[in-house]
Amino acid sequence: MDKINIYDIEGFRIGQAQNRKAATGCTVVICEEGAVCGVDVRGGSPGTRDTDALNPVNNREKVHAILLSGGSTYGLDAAGGIMQFLEERKIGRDVGPTVVPNVCGAILFDLKIGDHTIRPDASMGYEACKDAFEQNTFRSGNYGAGTGATIGTTNGIETAMKGGVGCSAFCHKDLMVGAVIAVNCVGDIYDYESNRIIAGMLTPDRKNFADSETAILNQYRKSEDFYSGNTVIGTILTNAKLTKAQAGKLASVAHNGLARTIRPAHTVYDGDTLFTLCTGAVETTLDAVSVLACKAVEQAILNGIKSADSLGGYIAAKDLDF
Repeated sequence: MDKINIYDIEGFRIGQAQNRKAATGCTVVICEEGAVCGVDVRGGSPGTRDTDALNPVNNREKVHAILLSGGSTYGLDAAGGIMQFLEERKIGRDVGPTVVPNVCGAILFDLKIGDHTIRPDASMGYEACKDAFEQNTFRSGNYGAGTGATIGTTNGIETAMKGGVGCSAFCHKDLMVGAVIAVNCVGDIYDYESNRIIAGMLTPDRKNFADSETAILNQYRKSEDFYSGNTVIGTILTNAKLTKAQAGKLASVAHNGLARTIRPAHTVYDGDTLFTLCTGAVETTLDAVSVLACKAVEQAILNGIKSADSLGGYIAAKDLDF
């Protein structure tokens, strides 16, 4: 297994747009030729667009873009701008008088960190697409869907930290797999290699890490939503040749990478959702591509957290002094 640049995986464009004052944004992954797509939703509070079409029993053959957006459910409006951008460039399913781009997506909750009245909309989705066609450097941290992301929210915003968006990619010979992940979770972030917390819920004096799992156990009688708002969303990019059913299974297995680095993962108040996009260039077993996908998800999460900047009272991992 070798680390590669995510742009080494041919057939994809990645773009981001954000409003730093409002602390929100969106990320788009575009496959102009279309890609076989799968999805797996694990969290208990998802917000998604057009995921039913990805069920293998349904007729959707390929997807042209994946939207990852802040703004809670309002952020799904950004898909309209992606649709417009792709239609203008004749990217989509040919239906005669025009093309219809297949755009799936998921959102995270970031309304409490910035200006909640400003959310990703069609114009921001359009700008993210323009960015995808203009630049070839992925920006991790406070960009795109990671702009307003936060983590470790079990005891509220006073002891939470800043999340972010990250990417990572690996290959084995000609098989390539990457991941783009926006990290906005209830839980703590663990470095899988050292098995230590690198970011998450802080103690009340903000001089050490608390333990989110212990805090949840200590509040086992509380039924109200005390988590503030969360969700980890992302997509796998690969040149593997998979069926639609296999792409869905890959999304499911790739959640192992999320569980390696986030504790707890997939809570009732997270909407954790992973997509897969497969261009079909390389014959492979599902297990082989799954090994690379889990590693890519794990490292994309760590990349997003380590790259994040402090914002709106939420301290970033790079600014901790303990």
